[in-house]
Amino acid sequence: MSDPKKATLQRQLSPMHVWAIAFGCVIGWGSFINPGKKFLPNSGVAGTAIAMILGALVMIVIAFSYAYMVPKFPKAGGEFTFTKMCFGKVPAFLCGWFLVVAYLTNVPMNSTAIGLIVDGLDGSADILKFGFHYAVAGFDIYMGEMLLAMSILILFGYLNIIGVKKAGVIQTVLSVLLVTCVFTLFLAAVFSAKAKGVNMKPIWGFDKSAAIAASATTENISEFAHRGTAGVLSAILATFAIAPWAYVGFDAIPQAAEEFNFSFKKVSFIMVVAIVFGCFVYTSNNTVAAAALENWPDRVMAGEWVVLVAAEELLGPFGKILIGTGVSCAVLSGIMGFYLASSRLMYSMSRDGYLPEWFGRVDEKYGTPKNAMIFCILVSLSGPILGREALGWFVDMSAIGASIGYFFTSASTLIAAKRDGDGTHFLKIMAVVGVIFSTAFMILQLIPIPGLNGVHFGKESYIMLLIWIVIGLLFFIRQHKFFLSDEG
Repeated sequence: MSDPKKATLQRQLSPMHVWAIAFGCVIGWGSFINPGKKFLPNSGVAGTAIAMILGALVMIVIAFSYAYMVPKFPKAGGEFTFTKMCFGKVPAFLCGWFLVVAYLTNVPMNSTAIGLIVDGLDGSADILKFGFHYAVAGFDIYMGEMLLAMSILILFGYLNIIGVKKAGVIQTVLSVLLVTCVFTLFLAAVFSAKAKGVNMKPIWGFDKSAAIAASATTENISEFAHRGTAGVLSAILATFAIAPWAYVGFDAIPQAAEEFNFSFKKVSFIMVVAIVFGCFVYTSNNTVAAAALENWPDRVMAGEWVVLVAAEELLGPFGKILIGTGVSCAVLSGIMGFYLASSRLMYSMSRDGYLPEWFGRVDEKYGTPKNAMIFCILVSLSGPILGREALGWFVDMSAIGASIGYFFTSASTLIAAKRDGDGTHFLKIMAVVGVIFSTAFMILQLIPIPGLNGVHFGKESYIMLLIWIVIGLLFFIRQHKFFLSDEG
């Protein structure tokens, strides 16, 4: 009988599969739900568009470092592997552990959107609101919603276990459908007389809390609009600060490096295409939602799903079907892709001694990291339990984890290029820019800056960050002999 400790991953992923994994990770529930929840009130149409385009450009800059490092270290683990080879054990563990949270929090994040999809499509039927229920942060969580979300989490976890090629095919179908739905909605807005530029005001967003407290409406929302240099800057930075979360997923590509059946030279092109597609989806959905609705501020303050309402306004009942299909594909592809990325990262950390050996065992039949996948499933089941109000907390956790991963990748590029003497002057400039922006992201997320509202973490996010650090310390202590040895 073969030894599961020595089993290796199988090379079954095509370029299309890898693009679908990256794009499916980049575009999840947030591109459909956050226009009403965060983007439009915090940043408006203009602030969100600028932030997303700037974010995409920064990610493309950082992608140059990935394109350089992946062929040099073509192993599962990506940023963790780069950091290990360039900085040593402790920085590698720090990078790897925070990358796990960047990827893994996106799975429960997507699962909490499943109930919202059904609620939006079933009208007043409320078919999932049955059984026991309780509230978290003022939001009611029902047994019916929990059971559906948990079932999907377990099903897609199982699909990841039984074979990466099957997962890749499913991911490709979901991603193509997702792009089709978003582009159809975009064209509907372009050719419809109902979508108007005047509807987009206030283009920089507004102070949602103050507007709600004053019982404001669309008629007088301009009194609460973000204006002036500080207001516009806050509007842009509120969304730009979470760009690492918005685009996290293009960097999932290195996590599956040992499963590519194609040349590593294609990595940079696949990454850039995934980022550009992601930027289009975020910007398009947000802009269409505002342009199609004369009273979008009212609907935002009422907690309505504005992208769905806008689609119905433009296309009638078909719009509802279109958004239902699109967001379902986004959610399911996000779950599938981040399951793959987080399990491969934990597998790599375990194989190299940074996590307990149990996480590094590969299933003999399917050639996938089964135990790491089981752990990811169990952690992800927290999403349906915490409910939709936990979305913002998960966003913050993912953003800080991704920022740390981008920082170490860019810094590792500088170290490797100098050590090996094979990096171009252009690459080194891109890596320096990547280090600067990654550091800026971390500062914006963690440190309250006077005059900039809605940019840094909330209280609950700081608590979740502390909990994740404590869990990481426990694993670090558990593996202390490895960190004190000369191995690895």
